[in-house]
Amino acid sequence: MTIAATLAVLFVFVFLLAAAAVIGGRRILDTWDEVPRIVEAEGPEIDWNSPVSPLLLKEDALSTISFWHRLLNRVDGIERIKVSLAESGLPWSVGRLTAMMLFCGASAFAVLWKLAWVNSLVALGLALFASLVPYAVVVRRRSKRIRQLEEQFPEALDSLARALRAGNTLAGGFEMLARETPQPLAGEFRKTLDERNLGTNWDQALDHLAHRIPVVDVSLFAAATQMQSRTGGKLHEVLTKLAENMRESAALRQEVRAISAHGKLTGLILTLLPAGIGVMMMIVNPSHMMVLFYDPTGRTLLIAAACCLVLAHFVIGKLVEIKI
Repeated sequence: MTIAATLAVLFVFVFLLAAAAVIGGRRILDTWDEVPRIVEAEGPEIDWNSPVSPLLLKEDALSTISFWHRLLNRVDGIERIKVSLAESGLPWSVGRLTAMMLFCGASAFAVLWKLAWVNSLVALGLALFASLVPYAVVVRRRSKRIRQLEEQFPEALDSLARALRAGNTLAGGFEMLARETPQPLAGEFRKTLDERNLGTNWDQALDHLAHRIPVVDVSLFAAATQMQSRTGGKLHEVLTKLAENMRESAALRQEVRAISAHGKLTGLILTLLPAGIGVMMMIVNPSHMMVLFYDPTGRTLLIAAACCLVLAHFVIGKLVEIKI
């Protein structure tokens, strides 16, 4: 059997196995608890006074494939993956991400399974690790995007305060920010303004903005604006003070990040150094290194060393992490 055929068979097998596990588990849960199923059949009750429902903007489906969409819709916790994708800014659906995870896991298992010196359990563990690579990309993009939002938000607040001081309305200020602020913050302001134009009040639109951007500064801005709309006052002065505090907090975070960068770099070097030495020994004297791969004791030592390196990397990361 060729490698391509093996990959295809493994991908189909993993896909069907995951589908069967989800469907079977869901049916077992439904038989254990009949009341939630009856309530669901009657239809969910919509709370029109809730700040997060209903959303006027269209929500994307979990997958363009109807079968995969229905299957993912039954999985508990899939909403968290959808939120992470939305916060990362990637144009991926949940169905595409899960399919990529299954494909990466199946491909890694097919390649490692062909290697005679790799144990089956090790191949399965590495395949599971490879299946998490697409989600790790999403997490990394999410962190980068949130950092960009934190850096852009104080400038946006200053622009909004100047617009309000010049006599513009809050909607006019949001229109200016959506037009002149760089991405990705401009897109979030545009969504908030679209919700307001579609009939949502400002309290709900600002709550949605704070929900889409998991940054404390955005929540403070939403709370300050909502309070000003109820009690009155000069909103531009509040926004100016809030922007100054945000800049001071951003400067403190940058200083802490610079202090902990040395420790993180040291941890990364200590983690990669043994692997680099192993590669150099494979090039210089392969016969001595191949003993570790073909001997059972050598494979056990390699697995233990890899686990210790990964554990040490996370321990060093926790030690140098500074929370403010």
